[in-house]
Amino acid sequence: MSRLGTETAFDVLARANALAGGGMDVINLGIGQPDFPTPDNIVEAAVKALRSGAHGYTAANGIPELRAAVAADIAKYRNVTVNPDHIIVVPGGKVTMAFAIEMFGEDGAEIMYPNPGFPIYESMIRYTGATPVAIPLIEENGFSFAADTVLSKITDRTRLIILNTPANPTGGVVPETELEKLASGLKKYPDVYVLSDEIYSRMTYDGEGHCSMLKFPDLRDRLIVLDGWSKTYAMTGWRMGWGLWPEQLVPHAQRLCVNFHSCVNAAAQFAGIEALQGDQGPVDMMMEAFDARRKLIHARLNEAPGVRCVMPKGAFYAFPNISGTGLSAKEMQDRLLSEKGVAVIAGTSFGAHGEGYVRFSYANSLVNIERAMDRFDDFLKGL
Repeated sequence: MSRLGTETAFDVLARANALAGGGMDVINLGIGQPDFPTPDNIVEAAVKALRSGAHGYTAANGIPELRAAVAADIAKYRNVTVNPDHIIVVPGGKVTMAFAIEMFGEDGAEIMYPNPGFPIYESMIRYTGATPVAIPLIEENGFSFAADTVLSKITDRTRLIILNTPANPTGGVVPETELEKLASGLKKYPDVYVLSDEIYSRMTYDGEGHCSMLKFPDLRDRLIVLDGWSKTYAMTGWRMGWGLWPEQLVPHAQRLCVNFHSCVNAAAQFAGIEALQGDQGPVDMMMEAFDARRKLIHARLNEAPGVRCVMPKGAFYAFPNISGTGLSAKEMQDRLLSEKGVAVIAGTSFGAHGEGYVRFSYANSLVNIERAMDRFDDFLKGL
């Protein structure tokens, strides 16, 4: 248990709420969730399901109608036909992540993961006793990686490679050319599985569509894809995610569901169907808003003294380099909140390669981003 880490974003949120409760005007650019409400049609679908009696247990892997809707969504946005029976609906994206890491992690095994990356990757790898092997995401490469670098780190102990594009915390997107090269190179390592975290698959900018690892047929029998409803449909609190599993792993994942959580909330599953099949206009409107915020925060960060920031290509995070300010990532996080009431997350919360960076979530209004950047400028001028 002592190997388990945590998510600093929740710790910072608690501190921010405490300061706000004490009267401080706090602007939260720390938490990684859309600031939009869940669309009304999705909420109404859940209400209707509750009133229609959706109160009991469901199949551990999700109701058939929802799994069919997910398969149709994969066909629509990833242009790949999949078997709905290989889809397992779970309470949030972390569950697929945890199940996959628990399946492959053990003493003596190695699991590769992006660094800086979502902190639960490394936390769960260490929890299983496996050795985490970092895939460094480099600022100069737009926080992407070179496929050759990943392939060079594979050993006879490598069991699983975790990928995340678009990425948290960097907003980086791995080019399709590198993903293709990685998939091709993995032909030499038939026993190495891949977990592709694609939770931000609908959140890309500048006309760059998402490249799913499902695009590469040679990987299909050892590829686990993670996605869900939290980000795309502003449904973080609904706890809804899905995993697409290789056929041979489906029974194992289903047994884990039975042992861990029985099933996903029944009414929420009907909301999930409506989200996928209903009006996608709210998603488009949300992404237009995020794009405007992305451009604003990118410009303001690059105007700040001692700061530089690459343009995020996906998700809703900016990951500026603050090494020119003379402060560590943790010092910047703590002082900016306590002195200026602006919540951000230290890059080191996402791994050792995050030192010298902080994560700004632009899932907040343009007005609040402007106010936060004004405070950030004032803080830097006072150093």
